[in-house]
Amino acid sequence: MTKTTAAAGRGWGALAILFSSILWGTTGTAASFAPGVGSFAIGAAAMGIGGLLQAAIAVRPINACRPALARRRPVIAVGAVAVAVYPLAFYSSMRLAGVAIGTVVSLGSAPLMSAVIERIMDKHPFSSRWALGTAFGLCGALFLCLAGPVHAGSGPEISGWAMSLGIGLGLLAGLSYAVYSWAAHRLIDMGIPSTAAMGSVFGAGGLLLAPVLAVTGAPFLDSWQNFAVGAYMAAVPMFAGYVLFGWGLARVGAGTATTLTLSEIVVAAALAVLVVGEQLSALAWTGAALITGSLFILTLPVSPRRRAGNYAADGGTHVPEPAPHR
Repeated sequence: MTKTTAAAGRGWGALAILFSSILWGTTGTAASFAPGVGSFAIGAAAMGIGGLLQAAIAVRPINACRPALARRRPVIAVGAVAVAVYPLAFYSSMRLAGVAIGTVVSLGSAPLMSAVIERIMDKHPFSSRWALGTAFGLCGALFLCLAGPVHAGSGPEISGWAMSLGIGLGLLAGLSYAVYSWAAHRLIDMGIPSTAAMGSVFGAGGLLLAPVLAVTGAPFLDSWQNFAVGAYMAAVPMFAGYVLFGWGLARVGAGTATTLTLSEIVVAAALAVLVVGEQLSALAWTGAALITGSLFILTLPVSPRRRAGNYAADGGTHVPEPAPHR
């Protein structure tokens, strides 16, 4: 492969990841077009059907790795439960606290949670970079809690208790995201190909979400608009977005991919204001900016020379690798 061909491949890979991030950023706004569908139904349709589709395209590698996967059932089970919890908490957070704040808290807290999980499960000590990012994130969450009511477009004003509960659910979403990312990483570290690892975890999570969709999903059939929203969420951001992300990740580095996926939070916040019509106070915007800043601190790649210096300065502290995107 020539340098020109390789560069073109990286360029197309970066565009694929950027486009997948844009698709992910539309989920909260898309859900707002089906207000009669509960957040549990939205989450179960998006991640449940999307997860089963992920498993369907990974049938061959999953079958090839069946004995190895069977020996790692506990890890798959932990990841599957986290996959099932994530969308229920994420979309509930956006319904309660608004699309912009729900997205910022859920995505911004995930790297912090990932470091905590690695500390507990893999004995990786915290780094000074993690401490700085955590300080930004905690200050941002405090500002959001103190910001007061938020006007959510044409809907009713979001009360203080709804905001606080929504932020709490956003933190739960960030934790569950970190858990299923850790489970997928653990399977891959154990020698399972990435396609089989992700397909098994997401497929099992989709099976867990199927009963939730069966119980709560009737409103999808009330109108073509509700049905279209559910179909879009499952087929476009959660299925096509993952396919594009996987294709792009094979052509660019993990650091570049992680940086590009930060565009999701910008897209989600912009659509919340421009399309949904959410109005945030100055204090809320400050909190959102601090959480976004913590996300940049924790996920932007560090040069090899700088990374070596940080390692020595932290006494050998491990800086966690970015988790695979949701």
